[in-house]
Amino acid sequence: MKTINLPLTLLFLLFATTLFAQKATIKGIVLDEFNQPISGANVIYDDLGTITDLDGFYILEIPAKKAVVLTFSHVSYKKIQITVNLSTNEDYEFNPVLSATVEQIGEVVISGRENKRVEGVTTISPEVIRKMIGANAGVENLLKSLPGVNSNDELSTQYAVRGGNYDENLVYVNEIEVYRPFLIRSGQQEGLSFVNSDLTSNVEFSAGGFQAKYGDKLSSVLDITYRKPVTFGASLDLSLLGANGSVEGISKDGRFSGIAGIRYRDNGLFVNAKETITNYSQRFADAQTYLTYRFTNKFELSFLGNVSINDYDFEPLTRQTNFGTLSQPIALTVFYEGKEEDRYNTYFGALKSTWVVSEDYTAKLIASLYHTTEQEHFDILAEYYLGEVDTDLGSSGLGDVKFNRAVGSQLTHARNDLDALIFNVEHKGIVAIENNTIEYGIKLTHEDVRDRVQEYEMIDSAGFTIRPPIFPANDQPYQPNTSPIVPYTNIRALNDVQINRISGYAQWSRRTSLGSSDLWMNAGVRAQNWTVSGDDIASTTQTVFSPRGQIALKPDWEMDMLFRISGGLYHQPPFYRELRDSTGTVVPGVKAQQSAHLVFGNDYSFKMWDRKFRLNSELYFKQLTDVNPYTLENVRIRYRANNNAVAYAYGLDLRLAGEFVPGTESWLSFGYMKTEENIDDRGYIFRPTDQRLKFAMLFQDYVKVIPDLKMYLNLTYNTGLPGGTPNYADPYTYQSRLPDYKRADLGVSYVIVNENNQRKNGWLKPFKELTIGAEIFNIFDVQNSITNTFVRDVYTKVQYAIPNYLSPRIFNVRTTMKF
Repeated sequence: MKTINLPLTLLFLLFATTLFAQKATIKGIVLDEFNQPISGANVIYDDLGTITDLDGFYILEIPAKKAVVLTFSHVSYKKIQITVNLSTNEDYEFNPVLSATVEQIGEVVISGRENKRVEGVTTISPEVIRKMIGANAGVENLLKSLPGVNSNDELSTQYAVRGGNYDENLVYVNEIEVYRPFLIRSGQQEGLSFVNSDLTSNVEFSAGGFQAKYGDKLSSVLDITYRKPVTFGASLDLSLLGANGSVEGISKDGRFSGIAGIRYRDNGLFVNAKETITNYSQRFADAQTYLTYRFTNKFELSFLGNVSINDYDFEPLTRQTNFGTLSQPIALTVFYEGKEEDRYNTYFGALKSTWVVSEDYTAKLIASLYHTTEQEHFDILAEYYLGEVDTDLGSSGLGDVKFNRAVGSQLTHARNDLDALIFNVEHKGIVAIENNTIEYGIKLTHEDVRDRVQEYEMIDSAGFTIRPPIFPANDQPYQPNTSPIVPYTNIRALNDVQINRISGYAQWSRRTSLGSSDLWMNAGVRAQNWTVSGDDIASTTQTVFSPRGQIALKPDWEMDMLFRISGGLYHQPPFYRELRDSTGTVVPGVKAQQSAHLVFGNDYSFKMWDRKFRLNSELYFKQLTDVNPYTLENVRIRYRANNNAVAYAYGLDLRLAGEFVPGTESWLSFGYMKTEENIDDRGYIFRPTDQRLKFAMLFQDYVKVIPDLKMYLNLTYNTGLPGGTPNYADPYTYQSRLPDYKRADLGVSYVIVNENNQRKNGWLKPFKELTIGAEIFNIFDVQNSITNTFVRDVYTKVQYAIPNYLSPRIFNVRTTMKF
């Protein structure tokens, strides 16, 4: 038996430990030119290496104390090489940016991230969203500059697309569907939208003809991606309209990352500048976070959370609105008593897991919970006078009311309370087979809504209580009426409704060639089965199927052209609000509205002034059946819940985008659209969103001799919307239009610090970016209106449509900073 030489053994172990310990670690995220992570990129040295995961993350051990050549490559990008020489056990972070090199037909775009809309999807830069001026700045503000997207309320985040209403738009954040409150009736009550632009990394929008993987709505899809941080950062945005702040970071091992944002909004500048003098207070605030933990390179779990608190207290005092003609001006003067107290509190949480089972199959599981508690309480007495205005240019009382010729009053009351809980669980899968991609999904949804509606309106004119016109032989005050005194409108309902839904989709995509041209095809089908039940409600079950398809062709031409045709059947099974008629009663048998889409698209990329430009054009037609007619009051929608109409919409959208000024992105939009509906086969009339012409411009510029002095301009012109109808009135009788909508917002900012001139010392050292600026909303002080208030004049037997004007010219100051 041999003995062990202990000193020699210890020396050998020490040498081996030293030898094997001479390693270092390099990690990071591989990005494209738009700071989007690149999955499946190769990171190689010698014959060893790894590939990036779904988030573009890689981690690799390399030899220490020697020069190592690392190659980062991907089939769609130019490869780059770096040489590193790390010390033993050093942990080094490197985030390379790869540039696009070849033209390709991909899931959404051609030529890397160019806005070549294979799927009919418009991609918007998050930086443009954050910098562009708007009274309610954010994603929705920028959407309103696109053709086919309309909204006539600067304080609202709601938008109508190609003749649809505000309820017909899908919104996703990281593939998770998000919702908005139910009881909002005006833009100044809305506060904040769900989407926090400080957290976004990618924004995609489709105005029609979208794929089967998107949900059951008739008009549009807004698909938002929140970013996953690659390093620590923070931002702060302060103005007279509120404040936004965000913070983001990633753990040392790269597995855990998180981003969070808080926002506060104050609409006082706009509300206090309107015609109605008020005592106004509000609190619009939310907190939002997106967290991701990567267990392995193939499995990660993410969480999206949001808490939103909207408190709105409104006490109107007086109002004077001058209207009529130059020869016969009329003034409406109103004195108010009472107040309005509204509360909208929403809570949202979602978990999403992603598992890369193999190179050809990815599975996802998403679960979300949305809870909203809302109250709308008000008692407001309005005593109004219709008077003639002094038009004598030499009079000291020019513009004042000379005498009142009609007197009346209106008492409105509401005690509306709603509590809604929506739960979703969904499984999605993506299968890649050579040049084919198969996607599928199945989703279970449970909606539980408890709603109390108590509203009434009393109208008194010259001492006579006006009864609703549904009463027979009602010719007050000219003829006596012996019917009982009742409110002009009276809605009382108590609803407890449950809706269970099962929906799913399957679609196939293929990338191939047609001769020397590139061809991309997509076909799929959606289905949904839903059951409406509840207290005193007969359970009703319905099912719909929605086939959809797309074809895109990129000819082998010298001109960079893309042609696309898409369409299919789109159904919108009723949500709770669509089930509730004008009396507050739930009608469980309301059918899904159906729309047949046909969209022809063309994208042309070219160079002008030696800079890149894109002309996107779409011609579309929509035929709608089982239409659920509605009335629109500001942003409040009230349905008839009876599917007794058909409708159509057709139009042309054009958008020219590019570097009108070198180094900036701007665009011009033009849209023509016509939409009409036929209710009960009585003939076609305007739909409430029939806005025929639209011109919009989003323009960025800077002073050449002072490039840090920048300008942002947002211009919109829309022809007038239909003016609406008074309560109980026949819409066929009221087919007037509001005046054209014209608005220009201007922002000027000076960049003190940016990534190119960061200060190395002094008080500016902590800032990665610091900007100060001023904003002017509604530069030309145009009197735009959103709705009409209908007032009866007993003296002349006339009912006037009096415009409710939006905000005048407003000034704001703003500063933004990043750390």
